[in-house]
Amino acid sequence: MEYVSNLLFWISNGLLVPVIVGLLLVFVQAIFRLGGFYNRYQQRRQASRTIRPRLDSLDSADLPAFGELLAAQPTSDFTRAARRLIDGNGSEAANHRIVSDYEIAADRTLGRARLLTKFGPILGLMGTLIPMGPALTGLSTGDVATMAYNMQVAFATTVIGLFAGAVGFVLLQIEQRWTARDLASLDYLSALALERRRPDANAHPNTPQA
Repeated sequence: MEYVSNLLFWISNGLLVPVIVGLLLVFVQAIFRLGGFYNRYQQRRQASRTIRPRLDSLDSADLPAFGELLAAQPTSDFTRAARRLIDGNGSEAANHRIVSDYEIAADRTLGRARLLTKFGPILGLMGTLIPMGPALTGLSTGDVATMAYNMQVAFATTVIGLFAGAVGFVLLQIEQRWTARDLASLDYLSALALERRRPDANAHPNTPQA
């Protein structure tokens, strides 16, 4: 039993370096995500001033002009999907495919925030618990310096893990609202595109026989 306990102790201590490396990667990812989020927020804020008023009063006859307005905006998954809906063949199946493609792309983006939300606290907890063993050993032998060093590592990894998790959680909540709003707008554009092309199908009705 003692051999098994020592083996588990060595394995857990061996995981400390990979956990710290993982925490540093998660921390860097959180910083980059914050910077990218600020850029996306500025783009959406600027675009909402021009797109949202037109979208609220849009009808099927205004779709070509609205497509030109989208072309002047910064390229994003939403603008690409919206332009595909406006310029497409207008079939219901094609429009459904375009909206589904946007959902897949949005879920991929949200997955990065979910990764921070889950792995940040997990790695932080592992980085907290692993040094506690050597810290308790140092306490039992009177080696205060070893105990203090391991406690310092434990506290630092906890803070970094919680920071990354908090960043991921906040970004996830905001980006989920953005995605829901974009999906509602794409569904609206899809319905308008179908409505715009529906009269074309009846433009040449069959001539009644005499």
